[in-house]
Amino acid sequence: MSLTSPDAACPVGPHSARGPHMMDPELLADPFAGYGRLREQGPVVRGRFVDGTPVWFVTRYDDVRAVLRDPRFVNTPSHVPGEDGADPRDGMMELLKVPEKLRVYLLGSILDSDPPDHPRLRRLVTRAFAARRILGLRPGIERTADRLLAGLPAKELDDGTVDLLEHFAYPLSITVICELVGIPADDVEQWREWGGDLVSMRPERLQHSFPVMIEYCHELVERRRAALRDDLLSELIRVQDHDGGRLSDTELVTMVLTLVLAGHETSAHLIGNGTAALLAHPDQLALLRADPGLLPRAVHELMRWCGSVQVARLRYATEDLLLSGTPIARGDALQAVLVSANFDPRHYTDPDRLDLTRHQEGQAENHVGFGHGIHYCLGATLARQEAEVAFSRLLAHCPDLALAGDPELDRARLPGSWRLNALRLRLRP
Repeated sequence: MSLTSPDAACPVGPHSARGPHMMDPELLADPFAGYGRLREQGPVVRGRFVDGTPVWFVTRYDDVRAVLRDPRFVNTPSHVPGEDGADPRDGMMELLKVPEKLRVYLLGSILDSDPPDHPRLRRLVTRAFAARRILGLRPGIERTADRLLAGLPAKELDDGTVDLLEHFAYPLSITVICELVGIPADDVEQWREWGGDLVSMRPERLQHSFPVMIEYCHELVERRRAALRDDLLSELIRVQDHDGGRLSDTELVTMVLTLVLAGHETSAHLIGNGTAALLAHPDQLALLRADPGLLPRAVHELMRWCGSVQVARLRYATEDLLLSGTPIARGDALQAVLVSANFDPRHYTDPDRLDLTRHQEGQAENHVGFGHGIHYCLGATLARQEAEVAFSRLLAHCPDLALAGDPELDRARLPGSWRLNALRLRLRP
């Protein structure tokens, strides 16, 4: 892997100007195999983003990490020197029919920010996600998990199956993040619906729910300002009120949206995907049952093997450079492909095998499931803890848990995402 400045002798990239499209059926149906084939074509492959615009797919482990930590790649297109035209991400906003005045709430989040805004925004919420505070949430997460699991038998359908996503993974993850942020308990179910609308990428759903979501957040901020509490929203309001307006109303609302929506969707699908993987690999499930102390390592392997986020946010080159021998021009968009990096045989031995003992205790994180660099997932510690609690309590409550029926699971076909529509299980033989 190399990341250098270009010279006059740079070869022309070997791939088609059009290339693979993120909406190609093979990539949607099996991103592991599809992006794996691209990885073996080359470390950097020319293709097309969801809306058809040109993009470079960065496919290998070392190159993905290099791009994600290199300050020459930015998340906001307007930060590319000399770029003063239309935001190329507007094409996606048009496809989703997001009103222009509301696009800032999707495009201006901490996920898309660059220095100096990014470190400023991250510092505002880092304390809420500090390891000590997250560990203090564990008893409450365990109580919520136990309550939901105790109620699972009552959710069984006539055929004896229950949907673990619907009745456990989603309720657990949305409850935890809403309590942390400060969303009233009575509104949790509404947030779950809004999250489903957003990730569905269906304009007919999003164009109605998104404006309502934004209005709700502004109203909640005003209500909470009048009666501050011990939650993240109150902390953000205190910062806004006492720090010279460093945090605007739009940034505050955008932060709430990002934390709640990103926080519960990814955790819910790690629990869903991970449960399906364990049940499909009885040898690994037996290891975990025999040694619950393996859970932290197991969660890392499940995040590598079946994490729900398979690509990073688009990055844009701020100058001409070479990436593993491929010339990248200033302003080019790059898509770091996490799923192909996490299965790169140059980095992992037998990467297709699920091995809960793969990640050694005490060593640095050996995957890019949570990203890398300054945009490393802010809620990674919380997500890992939720998953540990979910799997440990699930195995304790449901010793006879099994997949129901057809081994072909009901999966959504969304670009860059690996998620189930439902996970039908049997609680007893």
